[in-house]
Order: sequence, then C-alpha cells, then structure tokens
Amino acid sequence: MSRVTHRAGHTIPARAVGLATDPKTEDEMTERMAMAEVVPEAYQAVFQLEKYVRSTVAHQLLELVKLRASMINGCAFCVDMHSHDALSAGESTQRLFAVAAWREAPFFTDRERAALALTDEVTRLGDHGVTDATWAKVREHYSEEATANLIMAIATINVWNRIAIATRVAPPVR
Repeated sequence: MSRVTHRAGHTIPARAVGLATDPKTEDEMTERMAMAEVVPEAYQAVFQLEKYVRSTVAHQLLELVKLRASMINGCAFCVDMHSHDALSAGESTQRLFAVAAWREAPFFTDRERAALALTDEVTRLGDHGVTDATWAKVREHYSEEATANLIMAIATINVWNRIAIATRVAPPVR
C-alpha cells in the first residue's frame, strides 16, 4: 500500500489524501480530494496556524482540546489522530475516553475543564457565542494571551475538522 506523510508528520495511506482511490459505491466513504494538492497555499496557511498553536498551547492540553472538538464535530480522522498523538505523549486511556463526558468525569483539573468548556462553546457557538460564565472560568485560569492562544487552537482544529469531513479524509486502518 502506498503511504504519504500528512500535515502533522503522520504517515497514512495515500488513498486517505486522495492520491489513489478505488471505484466504490455511493454508500461507501470515498475521499473526495487532497486539499494540500488542490489549494496548497490555503492548506499551508492553515498549517501555519497549526504550527503557531503547537508552539503556544501546552501539548497535553492541546491534544485534549483537539480531541474534544473533533468528537463534537464527528471528525473520525482527527479523533483517531489526536487520540493516538495523546497516547504517544503519555496521556492515559482513561482520560482520553472521558473527554467525551468530561463534565461528569473526575479526571480533569479545573484549568482543563475551563479549556474544555471553552472548546465546547467555541465549537458549537450557537446564538449566544461563549457564555459569560465560561469566559469567567477561562480567565480565572488563563492570561489574556493564553486565552487568545486557546481560542486560536480551538478555531484551528475546527478548520481541520471541516476540511477532513468535507473531503472525507478517512483515518488509517491500523
């Protein structure tokens, strides 16, 4: 099977980025296009945001935020990628599984809870945006700059989720 290196250095099947596909029925998930090839400048611009947030948000927190937003958005590729990245970085399976129900799980610090609440509200946005209560909790734990960087991280994973979902990028079969 042909393999390529994806945006974050992950090696995945070439078909997952649209380099080779087999004819399939309408009912099967088939990758639609390789954004990095079709619009490389735009893809690189998003990747520059990715590099920025990686340099400004703690890795463990960043992976929790990415995983939570990806779960909310239903992005299988990103849920797979970020759960594997977090495991590789030493995150526990207990905490990773609990991200889906973080409000009820006792495994997260108040600081992480504030970030996860912000992730939920920025990802779902709704009519009222981020609530004052969530904003106040975030500001208890994060400086103005750290809050801005957290919002950039949440926005960036939401962009990646929308790209992967729209183009049907599938997670690699391991």
